[in-house]
Amino acid sequence: MRLDKYLKVSRIIKRRTVANDACDAKHVTVNGKVARASYEVKPGDIIEITFGSNKSRFEVLSVSEHATKENASLMFRQL
Repeated sequence: MRLDKYLKVSRIIKRRTVANDACDAKHVTVNGKVARASYEVKPGDIIEITFGSNKSRFEVLSVSEHATKENASLMFRQL
């Protein structure tokens, strides 16, 4: 699954366009490297998002095309 779609489906970022813009602005890294929105996310990847002085790190636990509000939080673990 594409990185921008994963961020939206897992509800880490609320809108796919915002996720895409964050990737374009190089605010998103995967496994320590700047990632494009088209990066294919796999379980075990470490995603780091920087907005201003806030840094958030997440470990990808599962990849699913659709997730309910309750199941979205099971797709990742915040580090």
